[in-house]
Amino acid sequence: MLPVTSSQPSASDLIARGEQLRREGIVIRTWDLRKTYSMGGEEIHAVAGIDLVIRKGEYVAIMGPSGSGKSTLMNLIGCLDSPTSGQYFLNGHLASQMSDAELARVRNKEIGFVFQTFNLMARADALHNVELPLIYAGVKARDRHERALAALRAVDLEARQSHKPNELSGGQRQRVAIARALVNHPSLLLADEPTGALDTATGNEIMALVARLHRAGNTIVLVTHENDIAQHADRIIHLRDGKIERDERVQPHA
Repeated sequence: MLPVTSSQPSASDLIARGEQLRREGIVIRTWDLRKTYSMGGEEIHAVAGIDLVIRKGEYVAIMGPSGSGKSTLMNLIGCLDSPTSGQYFLNGHLASQMSDAELARVRNKEIGFVFQTFNLMARADALHNVELPLIYAGVKARDRHERALAALRAVDLEARQSHKPNELSGGQRQRVAIARALVNHPSLLLADEPTGALDTATGNEIMALVARLHRAGNTIVLVTHENDIAQHADRIIHLRDGKIERDERVQPHA
């Protein structure tokens, strides 16, 4: 691993570092990642120096109380926001120094998002909702259709491809959202409270699906405040006051 020095690394150093991270199968790597907000003349250190390594194929839960920094860290990992300082490499790309346009391209290509509120287009059927990332990526219509169908098939929802969100149950809507997240074959599946809007039984079904996707080789980062949901992961990172308080392995599931 190339060391991080106090001096500013050159462009060639950063390229070499990214290539090495890819070779080592590291999807997420942060060095001293920080995000500071100014509120009423006071500085809020939402993320206060996080060093993090997540490898290809890992299933990691990020937990913490309200104000711990988990939402801010999720936004940084998901390239929805830029850090105040520090470095963040996503699949070898130096995301922490990208422009907004570059971040948008990386988000669409490298990250599949699953949100608590599904974020589906109400007037579009399931198939079209799943196709959206492919439309943004400029994929031709025939290929879009085939790939979106395959993604719906992966979440056992091909038969509902013509149904709009209001014709689907909460669990089915979340399956559509997961299919949409997977359709671009991203480096990372980022799930933010994916069961928060579901009843317990449906939430368990969604977590079983996420576990199946992990076994199929997907790298998953799950953000949650619920310990029983976090226990589905193989590793739990506990945040407090913008820092990693504890990073632990979960006992193998029965």
